[in-house]
Order: sequence, then structure tokens, then C-alpha cells
Amino acid sequence: MNVQTALVQPLRRVGAAFVAAVGRLDKSLSPSDTLNRLRQHKWVFSDAIYIFQITLATFWLFILQAPAFVKLMIPVLYALALLIPFTSQFFLPAGPIFLYLLSFFSSKYIPMEYRPTPSVVLLPTLESVLYGANVSDILTRFTHPILDIMAWVPYGVGHYVIPFIVAAFIWLFRPKEALHFWSSAFGYMNLTGVLIQLVFPCAAPWYELIYGLTPADYTIRGSPGGLARIDKLFHSSGYTTAFSNSPLVFGAFPSLHAAAATMEALFISHFFPQTTKWVFGYAAVLYWATMYLTHHYLVDVVGGSCLAVTFFYLLLPEELKGAAATAPPGGLAATSYRSKYEVYDLEEPRGRGRGTRGNGAIMRDAEAYDLEELSDRESDEEMDITFRSPVVPEQPSSAAPLIKSNGRASPVKKSHRHTASIASLIRSEDRGEEGWSPIGGSFAFPPTPTRAQADEGKGARAS
Repeated sequence: MNVQTALVQPLRRVGAAFVAAVGRLDKSLSPSDTLNRLRQHKWVFSDAIYIFQITLATFWLFILQAPAFVKLMIPVLYALALLIPFTSQFFLPAGPIFLYLLSFFSSKYIPMEYRPTPSVVLLPTLESVLYGANVSDILTRFTHPILDIMAWVPYGVGHYVIPFIVAAFIWLFRPKEALHFWSSAFGYMNLTGVLIQLVFPCAAPWYELIYGLTPADYTIRGSPGGLARIDKLFHSSGYTTAFSNSPLVFGAFPSLHAAAATMEALFISHFFPQTTKWVFGYAAVLYWATMYLTHHYLVDVVGGSCLAVTFFYLLLPEELKGAAATAPPGGLAATSYRSKYEVYDLEEPRGRGRGTRGNGAIMRDAEAYDLEELSDRESDEEMDITFRSPVVPEQPSSAAPLIKSNGRASPVKKSHRHTASIASLIRSEDRGEEGWSPIGGSFAFPPTPTRAQADEGKGARAS
């Protein structure tokens, strides 16, 4: 397979998945359709989560320091998006993510008198007690531009881009329930993390490097930490400006960067198992990057990862467990060829040589070259060997393809379909009505006569 084929085939598959995904969308723009669905909806206890979302959103909008017109337009626009079926199928599942973003950016407007005092000593002390050393401090002692780039890519770029990539792939290749699961798990995980950071504010390692262990207050502005070296490398000030104006300065624990990376790894490995080692490798690099760039302690990373694992398995629905996790969505057909080992749930034997593939893999590759269509043309006349009559007619129909008009046998066509189906043999009782079958249940042996019956029969014949 050349490079062009290796690139074209995945692109064609993505294109076909995109067309199928667009076809599955509800394209209605009528609010009456949404209202009818709302009337027919059977409310359950789990729907009470919407009351929590509305209550929390109302609180953040109340403390948000913005013009009244802006504060009013946010819920109005969101309500309009929910009324239109075409947009509601995106905005309703994304409600937890929008609530997380609203909580994060509105948290800076909480009055100072209601905010707990930030902790400076607790996290480094816990790290030393739990892990025997200040691991995050050790990782920051040696820096290099190459290491800076390696840490910046997942921490400063991947953290903001990969959630959209995960959502896109789930939307294309998995059922819509998987996308709803992603929105809920990712949104509620980040929302919970923000609430913990507000109730339990802690200083990051960059604070210890700049101010030491002196008490912190909310007048201190955020710092880009190691990302300042990235700004210097690219002659920019993007990260310095962003972190200096961060609404949540003392949000070290738990690390939402580590939580997001763990959640992404769990999702991709669950719905695309072949990528497991790669996505967890990415998560490991991001764990290191959070400490190398002086934004988190090791205990923050562990806390964020535990938060992600908790929400993933807590919200994972039953219909997305097991083999259902890799099932394609409606409108996107799965691979049509199934080997005999897959049909009967048997382990496919492997070749002895290194790199040798089983017959199933070869047949799956052959499908790409339309050999299945060729096989269909060759096997227009198939032979059924699951039925044999005890009386051989002049020219049995089951052997017609094998006998010429002059009575001599003709060569057998080379087709892999001229093989008895094991399933047909097993279900042979279905053919009992058609005639005698040596393996069916329709044939019964006559009972063995007793000695008296046998003598009686001989006497009758003699007379």
C-alpha cells in the first residue's frame, strides 16, 4: 500500500462518516416540534439535574458584573437555541459544559468577604509527606527550550483543542448517546473541579517560586509560570496576558489539565480501544508538563485524575458498556465481511512467521478490492449439500451444477461459497418437511419386533 492509498482511504472513511452523521441530524427548525416532544416527555427523577443547572446559572448571572442587557441576552439566546430542534440537539447536551464555563469566568466576581483564605503551605507539605519529596520542584530544576516545547504542546495547545477533536470523532463514528455522555462527563467534571477550587483555594508552585511561603491574598495576579518562556521564545505575550487576568488564580487543586487529559484518554480508549497506549502516553506527558511548567504539584495531578475516573465510571450508561462501545452509529455501516472465526466466536489462528496474518485479515483486505462482487458472480448457482434424498433421481437438482448433459462430471467452480454452512447443518430440523435427512429429526427408525411378533409373522407368511 503506497502513501497515497494510506492517506486517501482514511479520508474517504471520514468523509463517509461525515455524510452519515449529517444525515442523522434533526434538521427541523420548527419550535412546535420541540414543544410537542416536551409535552410527550415522561419526567423521571434524573431530570432534577436541570433544576440544579438553572439554579446555579441564575446565581452566576446574578453576581456577574455586566450590563443588564447582556445578562438578559445570555438566557434568552440559550432558550431560543433549545427551542429550535436543529440547535437543541447540540445545546441541550452541552449544558454542563456551558455551566462550567459560566462558573469559571464569573467566579472572580464573588465578594472578597465570602472567599476562603488561599493555602500556600498545604499542597507542598502533602506532596512531601505522601511521595517522600517535592517531586514538582525536582522536575523544574532543569529547563531547556526543547523540553519547553514538549511541555507547551499538550499543556498550552492540546488542552484547548483535543476536547473538540474527541467530540468530533465520537459524533462521526459512535452513537449520539456517546456524545451526550462525553458532554455530561466532561462538563460536570470541570464544574466540580471549579467548585472545589473555589471552596478550597490553593497556591500553585509558581507562587512559591515568586513569593515563597508568605500568605496569599486575592489581590495577587496570576502568573504564566513556565509558559513565560514560550512567550519569550515566540516573541509574544499571549500566555502572560491570559494567566495574569485569570479569574481563578488559586485553583491549583485539583488540576483540571490533568483531569481533562485523563477523561480524554478514558473516552478514546473506551470507544476506540486500538488507541489506548497512545492516548494514555499523551496523558502521561501532560502530567509531567503541568509540574514542569510550575502550574501544579503532583498531588494536584493525582486529584484531577481521580476526579476524571470518578465521573467517567459514575456517568457511564449501561448501553455503552462492552461491545456496544465500539458499535457504529446508525447510517454508518460496519465492515460487511465477517470471517468464520468471528461468526462462531472462535479465536482466529495466527501465522507462525512474524508479520503473518490470519485468513480473516486477508479476506478483510480482499474486500477492499471488490472481490466479494466477483465471488457473487461466480456463485450464481450454489450447491446445497445439507439435503440428500435416499432415492437418486436421474439428475438430482442438488448436483446439477456438477453434471454435464452427457452424464460426465464437470469441473467444480472455484468459489469459496461452495461449502456447507455449519449453521445450516445444525438447524437441519428446519428441512425435515422437505424430505428425509440423515441428520434431521423427521426420520424415525421402525421399532424392533418382539419374538412373539416375529413368530406370528413367520406363520402368516407360511400359510
